Amino acid sequence: MGKDDLILSARPPFSLSSVVKSHGWASLAPFSTDSHTDGLTYIYRLDSGHVVEMLIQEASDGVSIEVDGQLNEVECEEVTRKVEYMLGLDQDFNDFYRLASGEPKLANVEERAQGRLLRCPTLFEDVVKTILTTNTMWAGTIRMVEKLVSQFGDPLSADPTRHAFPTAEQLAATDEDALRSTVRLGYRAPYVLELARDVASSTFDLESLKTVDIPTIQLRKRLLSIKGVGGYAAANLLMILGRYDFVPIDTWALKMVSHEWHGGGQVGQAEVEAAFERWGEWKGLAYWFWDWSYVGED
Repeated sequence: MGKDDLILSARPPFSLSSVVKSHGWASLAPFSTDSHTDGLTYIYRLDSGHVVEMLIQEASDGVSIEVDGQLNEVECEEVTRKVEYMLGLDQDFNDFYRLASGEPKLANVEERAQGRLLRCPTLFEDVVKTILTTNTMWAGTIRMVEKLVSQFGDPLSADPTRHAFPTAEQLAATDEDALRSTVRLGYRAPYVLELARDVASSTFDLESLKTVDIPTIQLRKRLLSIKGVGGYAAANLLMILGRYDFVPIDTWALKMVSHEWHGGGQVGQAEVEAAFERWGEWKGLAYWFWDWSYVGED
């Protein structure tokens, strides 16, 4: 495989820009955005151990993938499979769009091809990054992820200053002190280490949760069984997994709902859930892409 010769189609409507802007993952290593092409780059460690940089750009019916160097057939299939998952190329949002068409606050979601959330190639990476969003500012999350990647991920041969996300095996081989002192994960260190060791030892088949055919409430319980994953983190991970039955409620959600429906008065979890209850299995997406009236500061 050389440059520019892998094209993947997407279920319409599709917009790479909408996926990239869907949440903050594009700002977290080893993702980055390419200002010259408006594309998305990702440093990926293939199953073979070969580390490559993928440049993903919008194409007429989906995306193109450019990878420097030559990939064999198995590696091409791996890249295809991973990118299809990361961008949710086959996801169908027609039912959501039909519901949203009658709501002025969601009037543009179909036109903008909104609905897909950018995902990491592994659920392990998504869970670790989600844990690193808890009880910290966004700048803290960016710093922790960058240090985790640079300290433990395999380097890109063409640019050794850039690294792939570390595997569960690589993180399992370290210790809590290193995660606290070097990466400065704080209280999150034992959570990340335990998850890495459970995944590396096959005690926990985390990746199977991508495709497991169980009700969302049961999937949520499995996510909540991961140390460091509470209600907010579980709701975010469910959204990443394509389950939108729960609203990820944090202080921002409380503020937005307070100003949207309660005149700026104090609200709690019950009020947020009530605001989106009518959206059923799509309530998470309705919340995520809602056109909020309040844009100021308290």
